[in-house]
Formats: sequence, structure tokens, C-alpha cells
Amino acid sequence: MKRRKLLWAAVIAVVVVLTAGLLLAVSPSVRQFVGMQSDPQDSQPIATADLSGTGPGTLVSAVTMPAFNRRLTGAPIRAARVVYRSTEGDTGAPTVVSGSVFTPSGPPPPGGWPVIAYGHGTLGIDEPCGPSLSPTLLGAVDWVTNLVAAGYAVAVADYQGLGNPGVHPYLDARTAGLNVIDSVRALRRTFDGVSERWAALGGSQGGGAVWAAGEQAGTYAPEMLPVGVVALAPAADVAGLVDLAVQQKLTREQMPTLAVIVESLARLHPDINRDDYRRGIAAEKWDVLVACSGDKVHEREAVINRLQPEDIAPHSPEAADRLRGYLNAWALPQRRLSAPMSVVYGGKDEYIAPAWTEDAMRRACDLGGVVTSDFQADKGHGDLDFASQVDWLGERFAGAPVTDGCVAKP
Repeated sequence: MKRRKLLWAAVIAVVVVLTAGLLLAVSPSVRQFVGMQSDPQDSQPIATADLSGTGPGTLVSAVTMPAFNRRLTGAPIRAARVVYRSTEGDTGAPTVVSGSVFTPSGPPPPGGWPVIAYGHGTLGIDEPCGPSLSPTLLGAVDWVTNLVAAGYAVAVADYQGLGNPGVHPYLDARTAGLNVIDSVRALRRTFDGVSERWAALGGSQGGGAVWAAGEQAGTYAPEMLPVGVVALAPAADVAGLVDLAVQQKLTREQMPTLAVIVESLARLHPDINRDDYRRGIAAEKWDVLVACSGDKVHEREAVINRLQPEDIAPHSPEAADRLRGYLNAWALPQRRLSAPMSVVYGGKDEYIAPAWTEDAMRRACDLGGVVTSDFQADKGHGDLDFASQVDWLGERFAGAPVTDGCVAKP
């Protein structure tokens, strides 16, 4: 127990570095590493991987990550890029997605390495935007290496359509949550010495993903319920963006976020006309606003600085209702949580209004979930203090009683 506390202290020590992974919009300095994992010929199959089976979480492939390992300069980590089977949230159709999985390289403790499923924040909506394609995991490398140093196996889902062919349903937390659950299954099929006990931790888009994983596990994976979920600045319910857009009150950060949402939905639903939601510089530079790689990424900041509130907004009540309907269908909660959840959110969040998060938590409580929260009035989206959440997850693994922050239950 003393050793585990010291290892968790190592994680807490890098809190300032890790907060960058929470941002909804990733900077060009991070995005420039997209697609630079390595020549596929450098990768080798993982000898321990079990490629049998056809259900959710079974492996299509599992290969080494030589470019990632070279960056670690000998750090004791086993790493694999995995392609695995999962499920599309809206339709229940089977899908194939990608991700990366990691364990310490030494002998596992009794019962195996406990697992943290990490939900990454927004990186884009195109196939090259998957963290598993980058030697830096597109900013998640510090999360992974420090969690592994703390004695955990780690699974990082790319999410559907990122890192592997397909359409990415941006901010569809249910689909991302199923991908997160199946990443844990894929991890166990890739490396030996992995425990059946797991928890989920994520921020922003990933905060919504792990929240959904905590909900969906109850029916989707009842044999492997998480011990706890930590959602940092979660994108749980962002339907309020539509009303802000209609009122032309979107923040500088929210305008490009709504553009990416519209683009993702237009790819999923051919009946959506992008021109119903864009004009001016947004229409002219739409490809720049939604890019995640290439030269266009480096133009993005300049384009965002030129955006006006009227440039990204529904042109009619009918267009607003259509967009609002899709976002309401994706909003959390959707069912009762299968594990305790801790939510951390800021009063100065530039992307997600605190009231949206509070309403979602209230509904989660009404469904019978166990929820605790940490509201940080002076914090924004990417500068939350979450050191206490590291301890909270450790307590869940230890089986300590959890305090339920819900005021009332049905």
C-alpha cells in the first residue's frame, strides 16, 4: 500500500503537464505529430495477443509501437497498437476501431495489473487524428507513462473513425464509451498479467466517453463493471450550444467546436446541409476549421480569430431544431451508472457551461447513480486541479466506501 501511494504521488507530480490533454481544441504544436507513428513495416505482431473470437473487444490485430518506444528511451513499458471490434452507439452495428494499450514490463502483482481506461480530449474528426498513430499519442504520452509508472495497465481508445477507417461521431459519448469498454477487453487480449478490475479517467470529449462507459457497462459488459469513473470537464450534454449560436453568443472557443460538430453530423447524415450553419469566413475556410492534420492545421488559429458570431449559427429555426435534436439524442445521461462517478468542472469553462454539467449530473442522480462532484469556480476547461481525483480512484481500487453526492434518489 505504501508503494502504491508513492507511485500515485509520481502521477500527481505531473498534474500541470497533464492538464493540456483536457482541451477540446488541440493546438497545432500537438497536431503536427499526427500520422507519424512509424512505417508499418517497423511494427511486429505481439506474441501474446489472442486474435480469436468475433465479438466486441476481440482483436483484429495487435502490433508493437517502435516509434513510441524509442521516445521513452528505455522506459519499462509494453506497448501495442490494437485494432479491435466494437459497437456503434446509435445503431448497435458492429464496428472496427483502433487504440493503444500499455502495461508495465515487470512481473505483475497478484491478480494482475489493474487497468485505467483513459479517454482523450478532442483531437479532430478525421482518420489521421487517432492517438495510436502518433509517437506522442497526440499529447497523452505523459498520462500513459505516469499511470504505467504508478502500477497500472492503460487502454486508450482512439474512438470510432479516428486511427481507423470510418466516420467519427464527434461528441457521441455513447459510441465513444463503448469503444472505451472494448479497449479494456482488447488490452486483456493483448498482454498477459492484466487484472479484471478497471476504472476510467478522461477529460473533455474523453470525460463524456468515460461517463458513458460507466453507464453502458451495466448492460454492455456486465461481467466487467468498472470500480469507478473520473470525468474531468466532461462533454456530457452540449445541446445548449445551439441556443447560444442562435443568440450569437458562442465564445471564441465554442464557435470552432460547433463547426466540427456540424461537419461530423453532416458526414453521418446526408440530409444535413452544412450551408445551413455557416457563412462568411466559416464557409470560406470550413476545411481549415475541421482539419486535424496537414498544412491547414497551422491556419486554424488565424481563421478562428476572424470568426464572427453570425458566421457559425443555424440559418433557420428548422436548422436549429435539427441540430438540437441530434445533440439531445447524444446527451448524457442515458441510463443508470454502473459505478461511482466523480465529476470535476470549472466555473470559467470556455467550452461547457457549468449549468449544463450540473443538469446532467442531476439527471444521473435521478436515475439512481452514485455521483460526487468538485466544482472549481475559478477554473476553466483545461486548468482544473484534479490531484484529489487520483486519490479517489485509488480508493475505488482499494474498495473503500464512496461518498454519494446526490441529494435525492428516486
